[in-house]
Amino acid sequence: MTETTIFQKIINEEIPCDKLYEDEFCIAFNDIQAQAPVHFLVIPKKPIISLLECIEQDANLLGHLLFVGSKIAKSKNLTNWRTVINTGAESGQTVFHLHIHFLSGRKMNWPPG
Repeated sequence: MTETTIFQKIINEEIPCDKLYEDEFCIAFNDIQAQAPVHFLVIPKKPIISLLECIEQDANLLGHLLFVGSKIAKSKNLTNWRTVINTGAESGQTVFHLHIHFLSGRKMNWPPG
């Protein structure tokens, strides 16, 4: 049996979050380990480990996650932001539930890694 992730506990309302948005498909909240002045996450309620495990039927959900993040960013009057999706431990994924980082409020450097 796999361990319940912190994100699943947030979805299940077992632990609190600074919620920005929620609908039947996803939840968005501020990252507690912010790496920029604005740093929030958008996660699907469907327990997908990473992009590696996505299937064709997840295409609309993936688009919805990006749309929700963009809507939140615009509501914060952001005109520039970076989106990050880590896939696998070597890429920096530490919570194995798909999530999209939205970062803004400072200049982003390139390359990011």
